[in-house]
Amino acid sequence: MPPDATATKKRLLKAAYDEFAQFGLAGGRVDRIAEAAQANKRMIYVHFGNKDDLFDLVVANSLADLAQAVPFAADDLPGYAGRLFDYLLERPQVLRLTGWAQLERPDATPGQVDAYAPKIDAIASAQQQNTVTETVTPADILALLLGLTTAWANASPALRSLADQPPWDPERLRIHRAAMIAAVQALVTLPPPPSGDENTGQPRTALTH
Repeated sequence: MPPDATATKKRLLKAAYDEFAQFGLAGGRVDRIAEAAQANKRMIYVHFGNKDDLFDLVVANSLADLAQAVPFAADDLPGYAGRLFDYLLERPQVLRLTGWAQLERPDATPGQVDAYAPKIDAIASAQQQNTVTETVTPADILALLLGLTTAWANASPALRSLADQPPWDPERLRIHRAAMIAAVQALVTLPPPPSGDENTGQPRTALTH
């Protein structure tokens, strides 16, 4: 019976995920990937093309897994941010992979654009339904939400060392998570309606004749 190509591809993808998360595209070695997957190095090129193509596929698969595990919710962006924070905390390799991709593959791939576009559309739709503020553009909302969600993981070790508790202590993470969710809530909350005359600031009164 011939070897199972599907099983080989799965092992190679898992090995490539671990390799690229640790070393990035430039530092990743196809021979180490093949050795970790117990496969012939030639099979990488047979199944995935060159190393750049394999890296792009690993990043795309990682983001697809994230999207499936943490569905985007434009009607509950603070809750989405909390769930995303939890997912990334359990899987730090995802942030390392996307960090390497930003550094080494700065041009957006069609797959990455396609991943963001529905989220932008969903935020725009929520704005039209008056559930998310329109004072911030959809792209800015998503960028700020993602920045807030990953702020602690991306903060410098020096900054994290100045926290009131050990940086990765569960209680410290709980406090940061709550603050992050509150910040996202403030970002997307509708502004209060005007309570007085727009020109004088005085309460509106009914006209009498």
